[in-house]
Amino acid sequence: MTNDILDLAGRVGQALQAKGLLLVTAESCTGGGISQAITEISGSTSWFDCGFVAYSNPSKTELLDVSAALIAQMGTVSEEVAAAMAIGALANSNAHVALSTTGIAGPTGAVPGKPVGTVCFGWAKGDHTYTERLVFAGDRQSVREQTVVHALQGLLRFIE
Repeated sequence: MTNDILDLAGRVGQALQAKGLLLVTAESCTGGGISQAITEISGSTSWFDCGFVAYSNPSKTELLDVSAALIAQMGTVSEEVAAAMAIGALANSNAHVALSTTGIAGPTGAVPGKPVGTVCFGWAKGDHTYTERLVFAGDRQSVREQTVVHALQGLLRFIE
């Protein structure tokens, strides 16, 4: 884990704590990397509720209440599924704010219109949800690391 990621996770913790917010994560392509970065920060128990690693489609449905029909219609790697993951994480936790990631880290998994490196993000708080779709360059580790950084940076913007 890079110092940049740990610094960013620390800033996220300070921002959440200042606002009295608890965070939940719903991760697919990052495989728990965001939760790992967060829990590297001493005291994160005061601002981090829990993390879901919902890697398979059935786990997204069972743990996060993401509709199987939505996954079938939009694809697992879609802003719609990222939004549903974040909303489902909020509904199944004690948190006030959620972030989610779903993507294709590679080297396999590309489909037409969704090359390797495609990642969709979701951030949710109350009735407000924001999503993004980005395509990162690099190998599997690089895509996952860039995803962790962007998810945390996006969370900072979302809660400010």
